Amino acid sequence: MINKRWLLLLLVFAAPGQWGMGQTAEHSDALFNTIKSLDSKLFEAYNHCNLEVLGSMVSDDLEFYHDQTGLSVGKAPFVAAIKQNICGKVQRTLIEDTLEVYPLNGYGAVEIGIHRFHHPKEPDNIGDAKFVTIWRNTNGVWTVTRVISFEHNMGRLTK
Repeated sequence: MINKRWLLLLLVFAAPGQWGMGQTAEHSDALFNTIKSLDSKLFEAYNHCNLEVLGSMVSDDLEFYHDQTGLSVGKAPFVAAIKQNICGKVQRTLIEDTLEVYPLNGYGAVEIGIHRFHHPKEPDNIGDAKFVTIWRNTNGVWTVTRVISFEHNMGRLTK
């Protein structure tokens, strides 16, 4: 049988917004819309090989963890990898109903979701991956500082 104190703790941690511990709905909506807009801008640059915009949106000390290629550290290796492996070869779209955004007090936000990748020259080569992106807000300027991209399943989905 569950102890009443454990049940109370479970309720508090399971729904922090309901207990006054989370952000207000207006703040959460504003943060969600900000991060969704930043995600769109970042991947518009990614999809169109706009390396200048892409580079401006990531921190110099970016850490990118990828389940297939491992860890990449720094803006320059990230931009070089996009140029070599992505430009003209891969397009990314966010699966919008999977997007979650949470504030990181005093730092920025964490974005979680699933995105779909497809290869324009290989219409049957599409797949999804889960991601976690950490955004830092420095005086109103948002940059990506950490990314985890995992559970890639390219070529296993149908349109």
